[in-house]
Amino acid sequence: MSAGQIAALIAAGAFVLLVLFLAIALVKLGRTLDEATIAIRKAHENTDPILTGANETITHVNTQLERVDGITANAQAVSGNVSALSSVFTATLGGPLVKTAALSYGISKALRARRRKAEEGKHSRRARKKGGRR
Repeated sequence: MSAGQIAALIAAGAFVLLVLFLAIALVKLGRTLDEATIAIRKAHENTDPILTGANETITHVNTQLERVDGITANAQAVSGNVSALSSVFTATLGGPLVKTAALSYGISKALRARRRKAEEGKHSRRARKKGGRR
């Protein structure tokens, strides 16, 4: 055996070892891909109930939102009615009530002033009487 043949045998052995390592790596990669495929299938099977539940939830939420929209519309209508009623009340009774309040205030102020004047007159008479007795 010559040196070239020995080198060829070593190269062939190295090539066989390289092919074995690559075959092992490819087998492991194939198993990994099989597991990934199984996991994807299971995930796909489990998404159907989740999506069904999500659709039911969205339907329920939409129903509730329609109810809230109705309530909001009714509240807006009530607010408009109260505003209109307040305007009518102010227009019809506001002016006369203000005038009545002003009149009663003026009368009570005039009565107080008259009482004060009457009391001052009594005090001045008493003072004159007391002064005359001394």
